[in-house]
Amino acid sequence: MSEMTSCKPKIIMDLESLNTSNARGCPACGRKFSLGDTAVLACGAWGGGSRYIHENEAVQDAKTSQYFERGYYMSLKAGV
Repeated sequence: MSEMTSCKPKIIMDLESLNTSNARGCPACGRKFSLGDTAVLACGAWGGGSRYIHENEAVQDAKTSQYFERGYYMSLKAGV
């Protein structure tokens, strides 16, 4: 089972999610998550698989419905 299908691709941050995600913060923008923030499981330039990032820092690919970090997605599209 892949990482994208083993967990929810979109969540609202609760206390448990904060405890597991806030040590590093959002890999896309560097800010910490807050209770009630919407986060999506996205791929990005950080490598090492998908991570939760703030939803407003993500773009959803229309063909695959997968989320990508905004800057990373733009670099992928520019390289095509």
